[in-house]
Amino acid sequence: MSNPGAISGLRSARIVNVVLIALTALAMVAVVVLAIRTIEVERTQREQARRTSQILDKLRDINRAALNGETGQRGYMLSLDRRYLAPYYAGRDQIEPALRSLRALVEPNATPRQLALLDAIEVLSRAKFTELEQGVGLVAQGDMIEARRLVLTDEGQEAMERLRRSVREMEAIEQALLSQAQGDAARAEARVVPLLGGLLGLLAISLIASGRMIARGARAEVEAAQAPVLAEARDRADLLARELNHRVKNLFAVVLAIVKLSARDDPQAKPVTERIAQRIMALLKAHEVSQGELDRPTVSLATLIETTLAPYRSDNLVAEIAGPEVILEARAITPLGLVLHELTTNAVKYGGWSRPGGRIAVSWEAVEGGMVHLAWRESGTPIAAPPERQGFGTMLMTSSAKQLGGSIERRFEPGGIEIDLRFKPTG
Repeated sequence: MSNPGAISGLRSARIVNVVLIALTALAMVAVVVLAIRTIEVERTQREQARRTSQILDKLRDINRAALNGETGQRGYMLSLDRRYLAPYYAGRDQIEPALRSLRALVEPNATPRQLALLDAIEVLSRAKFTELEQGVGLVAQGDMIEARRLVLTDEGQEAMERLRRSVREMEAIEQALLSQAQGDAARAEARVVPLLGGLLGLLAISLIASGRMIARGARAEVEAAQAPVLAEARDRADLLARELNHRVKNLFAVVLAIVKLSARDDPQAKPVTERIAQRIMALLKAHEVSQGELDRPTVSLATLIETTLAPYRSDNLVAEIAGPEVILEARAITPLGLVLHELTTNAVKYGGWSRPGGRIAVSWEAVEGGMVHLAWRESGTPIAAPPERQGFGTMLMTSSAKQLGGSIERRFEPGGIEIDLRFKPTG
């Protein structure tokens, strides 16, 4: 006869795991939605940067055209040599195309103040060149007294000063718009970190629940009195474990497909989606390592490091791994796998493995308080200075280290990069 208590326990464990899988799926969908939103914000920031650059160029052209016109007029009045009119003619020919281009760039998304400044720049520019043209005409007619009187009035100087103030204010507004777009992009990217941390927590809980479910299956086998009951309990536990593992892998595949399809029609978004896809693949790799052929909920630190480095390791890209046996609990595997993935990716792109002959040395030791100190050392490609901006990968590693109850420290030395990670391998 079958054991009703054991079977009931397995059913309850299955319900719990289904709920956890559903929550994990919702978290993954939320990560994808937020990633798409981040892509849109970053695209807006790039468009604003391009637009601001073009507007600033046109404002400089207008300012240069007015200055050239004034220089040519003054040179002609002093020398009476028409060759000195070359800057004046160049500025006169340049001013109208520059004004038209500026209006075409500013007008579609202009604020009321920008429209007012745009009108003022056009009026003042044309007024300035009208005054310059009058002066050149008077000199050409030989009326030097009237020409000098026109130049010495305050009207031309005031128009030039008002034009410069309007140009400077327009430049300041565009720089402020660009700074706002850059801030929005940074905030959107920062929102991904906590949500990704929550997803890691759900995955860790799912793995722990999977381990407990397998343990319950084992206890059901021990408690069963007859061989048919033992076989039934074993098969049921194996089936539940395979089902859970299969569903988690399917969720990863669906999320990866959604992320990649999001950038299919937008080449500019491809770098962002590729970084997100790589991190999701790191989660999948950590999950697969934690399962193994025997579906065990724990794994050794050396195995996790070896698996992370394996895709890039070769005769030219050497890695030395040394340390005592350290067994990781399920909750530590996923965040630690993400940290190792980020370190390996950075080494391939910028660090010790970015050139043939580069070396990575990874060692670890147990320290006080049940902590493990992992030392990651790269050599072969010295980096002159640390990056000026803390990227998403750095924030992700810091967040993962905190989940592990530890900390991470990076140093950029003349000989290469040094990373020290302290974490708790067990609860």
